[in-house]
Amino acid sequence: MMQKTVVIDVVGLSESIISEHTPYLKSYIEKNHLSKIKPVLPAVTTTAQSCYVTGKYPTEHGIVGNGWYDRTDAEVKFWKQSNHLVGSSKIWDEAKKKDPTFTCAKMFWWYNMYSSADYSVTPRPQYHADGVKAPDCYSNPPELRDELQAALGTFPLFNFWGPNANIKSTQWIADASIWVDKKYNPTLNLIYLPHLDYCLQKFGVDFTKISKELAEIDQVLQQLIEHFESTNAHIILLSEYGINNVTEPIHLNRILREHDCLAIREERRLELLDAGASKAFAVSDHQIAHIYVKNSADKKEVKKILEAIPGVASVLDSKEIASHHLNHERAGDFVLIADTDKWFTYYYWLDDAKAPDFARCVDIFKKPGYDPVEMFMDPKNPLIKLRAGYKLARKLTGFRYLMDVIPLDATLVKGSHGSPFCDKQFYPLFISNQKTKSEIEPTDVYKLILNSIF
Repeated sequence: MMQKTVVIDVVGLSESIISEHTPYLKSYIEKNHLSKIKPVLPAVTTTAQSCYVTGKYPTEHGIVGNGWYDRTDAEVKFWKQSNHLVGSSKIWDEAKKKDPTFTCAKMFWWYNMYSSADYSVTPRPQYHADGVKAPDCYSNPPELRDELQAALGTFPLFNFWGPNANIKSTQWIADASIWVDKKYNPTLNLIYLPHLDYCLQKFGVDFTKISKELAEIDQVLQQLIEHFESTNAHIILLSEYGINNVTEPIHLNRILREHDCLAIREERRLELLDAGASKAFAVSDHQIAHIYVKNSADKKEVKKILEAIPGVASVLDSKEIASHHLNHERAGDFVLIADTDKWFTYYYWLDDAKAPDFARCVDIFKKPGYDPVEMFMDPKNPLIKLRAGYKLARKLTGFRYLMDVIPLDATLVKGSHGSPFCDKQFYPLFISNQKTKSEIEPTDVYKLILNSIF
């Protein structure tokens, strides 16, 4: 007999933010068991989730970060969605082997396209021929997308990421998860709630600025938990990482450029990083970065440059990368870990006037690295909201537009994650009615979910 189970992934949840602003969550934890999850390297969404659903480390499942450099295509690839990228067997496949009647709903967990989960929904904008990016989502089965948007409205993509990110996207995901559960009653529900990611990266752990967001996620969790308790489901709350305060960005690619390691192309008087032609460059991802070196003969020189950079806590070579279970063909020749109060930008230009046009836009696919500054509108421009409104009006009237409202000031970011060396108050959490050790490995989550079901 299988036990219905729901796993709710609360992004950014750590002991540092459980407070009077989360009264429901606080009382819920008191009635259950809490364990801390040792952060995987890197402690980022795609890597952590892949550990949880496979029970393997990146050396086996291959997800070395939210993005990496594809040496064959000579392209930096971020936020890809095909589940085929995850190289190990998934928990829903293993569960189905134990009981063919098992079913799984995968609601906004990453690598959601073309997975073998029975029901899945993930963000997927439409890109029209006239340049318009329209909000939408992708589902399996395909008709699920239409049913959900008919019931709940269009998926609020522009509230999922960017300057307008807010509770609307998380609330939509919660409502959709309940809708799917009522219709299909899957054995395992995997639910992703991104809300805290926004405020914590923008403001850090500052209760004077994030109390509203904490109260909002508390209410959504109450809604979900009460629904699933009514179905007699086992409930697991977890997170992928906690977010700690940061004070300074490190511009790795600018430093490598100053040492003549980067190849830069100028097009329309703007600069583009030519990764395939570069001697060495960084793919930055929060507090970690993969460094790719074109010729092995240059590794010694590049390592010397990297070790001299202030704010870099560790420069991992191939042997050390392997010791962190990160040795995979997608990984860099070196992996850098920032000091816990620092983080890495992707910035490579030395003059903002020559920054590529996508730098001032929300464009998670073109940028050769992760960019949390996308959550801000330029604070130095007092007319920026009017400018954004004008751009939106052009969109609505059918004219081409460029929503170039994102600043180029990385010092705005006050919270980050990715390092496994953070203080334990920022460790991700595992909360359930199962008695677990005070600290567990990220790969243990897989077994604990299976134990809940069977």
